Amino acid sequence: MSKLPQVSGPDLVRALEKLGFTVRRQHGSHIIMRRDDPYAQTVVPNHSQLDRGTLRAILRQTGISPEDLAGIL
Repeated sequence: MSKLPQVSGPDLVRALEKLGFTVRRQHGSHIIMRRDDPYAQTVVPNHSQLDRGTLRAILRQTGISPEDLAGIL
């Protein structure tokens, strides 16, 4: 398994926007993002550094590999 990069919430939001996700709404420090084709929705915490488990769950929900994320960042 590849190593997950250290990433902040705003950096992950920018990377997901490059992959076709849009910000639907924000509730407190949680940013809800959605992509219509293929459908995927995830919640990104607006924190200075995301935990590895949180980042892994977001990548699993969106169908993005850690290598793809590292290439976009």
